[in-house]
Amino acid sequence: MDHKRAAQDILKQLGADNIVAAAHCATRLRLVIKDESKIDQQALDNNPAVKGTFRVNGQYQIIIGPGDVDKVYAHLIALTGLKEATPDDLKKVGKKANPFLALIKVLSDIFVPLIPALVAGGLLMALNNVLVSQDLFGPQSLVEMYPGINGLAEMINTFASAPFAFLPILLGFSATRRFGGNPYLGATMGMIMVMPALVNGYNVSATLAAGKMIYWNIFGWNIAQAGYQGQVLPVLAVAFILAGVEKWLHKRMPATLDFIFTPMISIIFTAFITFAFVGPVLRIVGDGLTNGIVTLYDASGAVGSTIFGLVYSPIVITGLHQSFPAIETQLLANIAKTGGDFFFPIASMANAAQGAATLAVFFLSKNAKEKGLATSSGVSALLGITEPAIFGVNLKRRYPFIAGMIGSAVGCLVVGIFGIRSSALGAAGIIGFISIPVKFYAPFFLAIALSIIIAFSGTLIYGKRFVKATEQDIPTAEPDTDTIMTDAVNDGVIVAPVAGTITNLKNVNDQVFASEMMGKGAAIIPSDNHVYAPVTGVVTAAYPTMHAYGLQAEDGAEVLIHLEIDTVKLNGDHFSSNVKPGDHVSAGDLLGTMDVAAIEKAGYDTTVMVVVTNTPSFASVDCINDETVSQNDAIIALTATIAANPIAINV
Repeated sequence: MDHKRAAQDILKQLGADNIVAAAHCATRLRLVIKDESKIDQQALDNNPAVKGTFRVNGQYQIIIGPGDVDKVYAHLIALTGLKEATPDDLKKVGKKANPFLALIKVLSDIFVPLIPALVAGGLLMALNNVLVSQDLFGPQSLVEMYPGINGLAEMINTFASAPFAFLPILLGFSATRRFGGNPYLGATMGMIMVMPALVNGYNVSATLAAGKMIYWNIFGWNIAQAGYQGQVLPVLAVAFILAGVEKWLHKRMPATLDFIFTPMISIIFTAFITFAFVGPVLRIVGDGLTNGIVTLYDASGAVGSTIFGLVYSPIVITGLHQSFPAIETQLLANIAKTGGDFFFPIASMANAAQGAATLAVFFLSKNAKEKGLATSSGVSALLGITEPAIFGVNLKRRYPFIAGMIGSAVGCLVVGIFGIRSSALGAAGIIGFISIPVKFYAPFFLAIALSIIIAFSGTLIYGKRFVKATEQDIPTAEPDTDTIMTDAVNDGVIVAPVAGTITNLKNVNDQVFASEMMGKGAAIIPSDNHVYAPVTGVVTAAYPTMHAYGLQAEDGAEVLIHLEIDTVKLNGDHFSSNVKPGDHVSAGDLLGTMDVAAIEKAGYDTTVMVVVTNTPSFASVDCINDETVSQNDAIIALTATIAANPIAINV
């Protein structure tokens, strides 16, 4: 890459004197822009140095990639005369975050880590429904036809109920960690709130109405021994209070007493006000909110579901959909009363419709870059992840996005007519039927088929008949004519740079990595503070903030190790580094360290991403491990596409 020319092109495409401040992290330029209407978005999209763009928290971010972004940034600073800045500096310059959007971000941070557990429980519930539902395989259920599997059905039902029955424990852990407290104390509070000695949370209303509630009598003050199964709001409030009390005590308790007495005092104080004040009030608020939402949805019927389906994708653009898991969790936790989650089938229609519209763009476009993005992001959207499709393709042409909205609305009309609800969370897309009760299968398939057909055909017909050729045939950006020599890639294996638990890269809480814009790879929830080289090769990037490393492997793989999410803002706090760019390392050599506990306490997601940034150079990049790994365990397999000898390429 010609870094100076890339900086010149980006500056021209952003607009002269249009940058207020600029910083960078391991993968992207982070900019505060005066007037975003002056940005030539089409030219940026076709810039070969740019892997993608997006807006977040008042910043316009341009994805360049590790090993290149710092060089492009240096030239950009030289061209503009701006002072070098950090991401924290940009927060002071940029617009202040909307408090409502900040709340949505908090809810997202709390609930997204819980989704795998809730999905597992929900899908087990769906499996149980298959075993016990009548009229699925005949007039009798499978359990009735084959009594020998009755015990299996009961066992699966027990497994399925666990995440919802003990939801306060999961929620207490996640929420307390997000608020900066000890997550294990949060889990302890969750356990206290669902103790078997308490009246079960699902029976509290009936027990009170029957006058059979039991109480603790404290100096004549009666406090109800009521549990909080199926509750969300009380647990969130309790986690916030617990974290605040704990942090307050840490600052004031002498070091010799802190370790022993801070946890005890935090728990007893928080537990007391939970049962005496906070819990009862927020139980009423939570139940009222749930009942209100269900009543409103039921009253609006098919009209309401159609409107919701029409606006769901625009809601995704704003990020407000990140708050939905909080509501969905409450609906599913009280499924006997609510009937299930009506957000999920609507999301499935919207996601499938946007994916279909994106795939139609593949047949319309003559731009190689856009066609490739349309294929990958379109399939991703059909399976439930729509951001790459919406931001990368549909919004740029506008009419595919609108066609997707219309397709979604028609599908959601069917959803409303038949009252489709899900019994679990899952992948909201064409495979969403797994989370839907068997009785809704036929209308669900009809609804999703209509969403796809209308969005795809609408995009294709409008694009061919009404869009000018100059708009559909965006030329592919001309490559630089300078030719360089590079080595072809070879088959290889990447080992774990940190010990911990493997998780899917697509599930990480960062859009750039989750959408695989930077390339394919794996993510690890670390259990150790040491960071080792995952390949033998050369260090191409070792940032002053010490939160990321780039390596060029001997087999040709370009590997990015990104330690935690958004930790560039820590400016090197809690990190150390043993290497510098140009150093040769062997797989297993120590690159540096990180204080995982301190980083987590500071409120950051500690997931470590390992990404092959030149993924297109390989036939396949596959995560080959989904378990707990030790440093040096193989996690990624690389399959080469070309012979292992030097070739000439244009850049």
